[in-house]
Amino acid sequence: MTSSDVPVRAPGTRARSGNAMGRTRTALLAATAECVARYGVRKTTMVDVASKSRVAKATLYNHFRTKDDVLAALVEQQVGELVDACVGAASARGLEAALVVVAERLAASAPLRKAAADEPALLAPLMAPGAGRGWVAARDGAAAVLAAAGVPADPAAVEVLLRWVTSQILWPVPVEAVATAAAAVVTGLSGRVVAHVVASPSAVPAPAGAPPAGLGWPS
Repeated sequence: MTSSDVPVRAPGTRARSGNAMGRTRTALLAATAECVARYGVRKTTMVDVASKSRVAKATLYNHFRTKDDVLAALVEQQVGELVDACVGAASARGLEAALVVVAERLAASAPLRKAAADEPALLAPLMAPGAGRGWVAARDGAAAVLAAAGVPADPAAVEVLLRWVTSQILWPVPVEAVATAAAAVVTGLSGRVVAHVVASPSAVPAPAGAPPAGLGWPS
């Protein structure tokens, strides 16, 4: 084959294809969040996700092989969006404002509130430190938020922040107490009352009985 035999791609073709795939993935994750908020984690099926997103099952399986995969992707997406919002708030108004964003968003998350009310044990993978992509994003995000707020992002400070954030998953701070709770966390971090904390969240063992791989949510 010579160079003249190689098919010529029309300008923008790959970009359009990539954009279409991105839109499909976004639609699938949005549908997953809606299904979990309505049916819960256990009862949500891949058929539900495909139907809600109006995407063919074959297309869904091209993006995600299992329900655990799509749920893990949803967690990663939500962590990324939360980090972006918090970095913006920390840069503009400081760490306390970022913590208020965390508390308000987690308290208002319909999928989380449904799982916390009906299937709290299934949220353990979101609260037990691990090496998955979601936890890597959370650790990096916590460091980015601290840095944006001008607070030293050492491992102990990152862990204190993550411990507070994960506590909001099952036990969110009431709306009227969010500002006070956020201020208390900032005071602790500013006073460097973190020296006794384990240096790295990844070194903390998962609770007994935690799923051995992935999120381990019911298929």
